[in-house]
Amino acid sequence: MLTVLAYSMVVVFMFLIMTKRLPALVALILVPVLFGVIGGFAPELGPMMLAGIKQLAPTGVMLMFAILYFGIMIDAGLFDPVVKLILKLVKGDPLKIVVGTAALTMIVSLDGDGATTYMITVSAMLPLYQRLGMSRLVMACVIMLAGGVFNILPWGGPTARAASALGVDVGHIFVPMIPAMIVGVCWVLFVAYVLGRKERKRLGVVDLLPLKSKAAKAAKVAKEEQDAAPVPQKAYAGFEQPRQANAAMGGYTPSNGDMQFGHSDGARFVARRSGGDRKVIHMNCPPEVENCDDIKVGDPKTARPKLIWVNFLLTLGLMVMLVLAVLPLPVLFMIAFAVAIMINYPNMEEQKERIAAHAGNVLPVVSLIFAAGIFVGILQGTKMVDAIAASVIYAIPEWMGPHLAIVTGLLSIPFTFFISNDAFYFGIVPILAKAAAVYGITGAEIGRASIIGQPVHLLSPLVASTYLLVGMAKIEFGDHQRYTLLWAISASLVMLVAALVCGVIPFMGVAS
Repeated sequence: MLTVLAYSMVVVFMFLIMTKRLPALVALILVPVLFGVIGGFAPELGPMMLAGIKQLAPTGVMLMFAILYFGIMIDAGLFDPVVKLILKLVKGDPLKIVVGTAALTMIVSLDGDGATTYMITVSAMLPLYQRLGMSRLVMACVIMLAGGVFNILPWGGPTARAASALGVDVGHIFVPMIPAMIVGVCWVLFVAYVLGRKERKRLGVVDLLPLKSKAAKAAKVAKEEQDAAPVPQKAYAGFEQPRQANAAMGGYTPSNGDMQFGHSDGARFVARRSGGDRKVIHMNCPPEVENCDDIKVGDPKTARPKLIWVNFLLTLGLMVMLVLAVLPLPVLFMIAFAVAIMINYPNMEEQKERIAAHAGNVLPVVSLIFAAGIFVGILQGTKMVDAIAASVIYAIPEWMGPHLAIVTGLLSIPFTFFISNDAFYFGIVPILAKAAAVYGITGAEIGRASIIGQPVHLLSPLVASTYLLVGMAKIEFGDHQRYTLLWAISASLVMLVAALVCGVIPFMGVAS
């Protein structure tokens, strides 16, 4: 009965958010409460939910102050040089932008913290995606895939949990998995290439054209006269084009056979047919800037260019202390935020303005974390998570015993999605390891197999940092899951095959 109730709760929850019947915040609260009442746990639900909220409270605090900290860094202009560098490297090519997103995520992921990775990467890349009209789902997909592969780093969490649960050295799990991890990295870059080609085919290659001073001034005057009216988004193909507005922008005046697009910030896009399927789009900068290199991530009014090295050293120090675990993450980000806002905005009114400016980013993420605490609290308090684990273990037929290493790798994909990492690594993996020992499969080998599912794990509604990613990318959680799930599963399977080929996960054990 409890097993059926547990599976039903998870299925109903996923159905409601993926079909957009309910927002994730509401579903995380109401669905577990409803199933808890149906299961007869009504009198105990209060303490269960409170326990779950307490369990996730440090994560909520960490995310709140991490968002505020990196928000201050964005306002101060710390990431402007990164955006300019990427602009020069990718040169308006959607394919290069998507591959660059994956590469940047991998570099930042070396700190082992998903929330930090998402905040830095999205802050740097989102302006490019928005300016070129690229899909934010593609951005979130690539960031999550890269983060999932790097989530097996020893300081990332899952590998350390597996080592602790199995009583083996963390190096015995991670080091042999490095070749499989490299293969996973190559696969993510390949996926980024495929998705980037699709975006390039859809949008074309964008030329970022600088505006001449006179044209910029003329455009600014024209814009003021038009009361900043938005440019109508309309495509033309084979028809006479309206020329005056674009001429005032100092850009290319389209002729028959070209396509013209408007942009809400005053930029003009002109797609010129250039033979074959390849399109080259010439994009003029907004009239506020005279060169596309002047594009900023934050508001120029809040930028602190003279403090960029101070902010860089502060952020670098934060990352080092994060990796070395000098203090708990929530405490580190609280202290870093307080120092950052004091240095960059010493005036109290400015501090209040900056906090208020980022409150809208903080509230949706933190509220989802505490709502997830109710889901986790009821799932664990009612022992539904144990029922799910037991049902799967009992369902493994005897003939699969010698292949338990592969089975563990495959089970890690759905298990780390439906239940928390703690529940999987401390509740299920030790049981699988005991059963596998009969066939000569070591605990370290089971530990390696158990971290295979991490690319899929990051799509779980139980992962707090995922809400941060979708919130910053301004996409729906269910849309992100639908778009990314198959790619995430493919990444896990590729890593599993690579581990089998390298021999770090045995294909078959031998009964002792």
